[in-house]
Amino acid sequence: MVKNMSTPPSQLGRARGVPAVKPKDMKGTLIRLWKLTEGHRRGLGWILFLSALASGSAVLSPYFIGRAVNCIDARDPGFKLLAILAALYLGDWLIRFLQQYLMAGIGQRMILHIRISLFDHMEKLPLSFFDTRQHGELMSRLTNDVDNISVTISDSLTQLMMYGFTITGIFCVMVCMSPLLTVIALFAVFLIFLLTRAVTKRTKVLFGQQQAILGKLNGQVEESISGIGMVKAFGQEREMVEKFMENNDAFCQVATRAQIASGYLMPMMNVINNLTYVLIAIASGVMAIKGRLTVGEISSFLLYSRQFSRPFVEIANIYNNFQTAVAGAERIIEILDEACEPEDAAGARSAAGVRGAVSFCDVTFGYRPDKPILRHINLEIPAGTRVAVVGPTGSGKTTLINLLTRFYDVQEGTILLDGHDLREYRLGELRKAFGVVLQDTALFGVSVRENIGYGHGGAHDGRSDNRSDGVSMEEIERAAKIAGADGFIRRLPRGYETVLHQGGAELSQGERQLLTIARAVLDQAPIMILDEATSSVDTVTEQHIRQAMLTITRGRTSFIIAHRLSTIRDSDLILLIRDGQIKEQGTHRQLMVLEGEYAQMYLTQMGQI
Repeated sequence: MVKNMSTPPSQLGRARGVPAVKPKDMKGTLIRLWKLTEGHRRGLGWILFLSALASGSAVLSPYFIGRAVNCIDARDPGFKLLAILAALYLGDWLIRFLQQYLMAGIGQRMILHIRISLFDHMEKLPLSFFDTRQHGELMSRLTNDVDNISVTISDSLTQLMMYGFTITGIFCVMVCMSPLLTVIALFAVFLIFLLTRAVTKRTKVLFGQQQAILGKLNGQVEESISGIGMVKAFGQEREMVEKFMENNDAFCQVATRAQIASGYLMPMMNVINNLTYVLIAIASGVMAIKGRLTVGEISSFLLYSRQFSRPFVEIANIYNNFQTAVAGAERIIEILDEACEPEDAAGARSAAGVRGAVSFCDVTFGYRPDKPILRHINLEIPAGTRVAVVGPTGSGKTTLINLLTRFYDVQEGTILLDGHDLREYRLGELRKAFGVVLQDTALFGVSVRENIGYGHGGAHDGRSDNRSDGVSMEEIERAAKIAGADGFIRRLPRGYETVLHQGGAELSQGERQLLTIARAVLDQAPIMILDEATSSVDTVTEQHIRQAMLTITRGRTSFIIAHRLSTIRDSDLILLIRDGQIKEQGTHRQLMVLEGEYAQMYLTQMGQI
């Protein structure tokens, strides 16, 4: 049986000649990956055993074909040998089927565990981790890198084991049959190795240029699509198309040269194999004339020599995939090695029932230790106080909130909640003590009803209003009315059941903000945080939001970050922060009497200066 040991590049996941992404520490990464999948590798021993059996079929079939040729040469039908070959072929098919069936289950169990471990760990990472990394790059690790490992485990690993057994078995049989002919076959393998190295050296440069231009092309497409409104507004369609055509033509030219260069490999390899085939046929013919080989043995050796060289090229290709997968595993392990948010200390306090009294005691903090954002902040805020925080961009307003919610921990000083250090509370319960409306709205691909009820177990149909795992439809509608969102929601195609897409892209920025405010209305948290809640709405909607803010902050400690000073005149305390320090504080009336920076800001916004 002549087996085609080659595997199409599409099955291997990488074209011939495409350079692999090399890992920094292959051995260390493989050890970590092996430990990471511990408990999920059950059945790998059977895969190894089946690979050996499948290789045995490749090794034995040429031998029996040679025996059958000898029988035919001796005018013997050789039915027994044909039956053995038929059984061998059937067994080979069954073994390969079982191998793929088992490997699919084992590989996907391992990948499932890796993906869950990575996602679970990412959920526990501090906000500082996500603030310093591109979100698209993190998504690539969770998808592309894990998929590369999946392909390697499910496909390449089984092929690599089978090729290893096949090469070893065929080499041993060839040496036993004829050391001289084996040397000729090894010479062909050596030539193929040199050819592969030369072609890969050339294509590595071309494929590198191809990926660079592809990245540039993808970036232009993404910018053009996301900014299509601006392109049309400025009439830049022609220029955009011309730039795209320029990059696309450059990509086409490089890709063509790369494919042509990599396409040299297989034809030239076939030429070497065919020449080797001729040399072996001539040498074995001479040996047969001298009585050292039979016709059947010549047939067997020719089949062996054909099968011997093929796996080497495939192993090189698989090794490229293997390197890329290990490099992806390194990127995954890099995330898994990141420190999680600090665990709750033994005997940590419960945050349930906190009143909301907040104290900043000589707090200093910077995202980089050598560049503090806040400097020596001292502040006493009784429970139930409505606090407004104003100041120029970059003064430290949002940083103050990040410290209060423990997205970051202070570097110097302490923040007290009801007289206790924030770090003494259980972190999960502490976060639930805050209701948050951020400047950047966060909506999900579910219904409007579910978006408003987010964090409350969702909204149910109202037939069981006393359920603790959700909120009733009546409560959802009431929250939307308070936030001023009920009107536009009812104009949506399915009202509250309308499913949002792409973070609510079908809504205006102001409408998205109103939904997040409605979400906050439902929250019974003792401390409310509103970060630029009115930044994206018109003046009429602003008045509705102002009333909603008064409602949701009544009786709660509230921190309101605002640039529109008209929305914070009713605040109990206004803090003006500049250069990381509190420059002015007091009520609206007190600060206006002071005639300082706040007064100038307010009068400027009111058009009185």
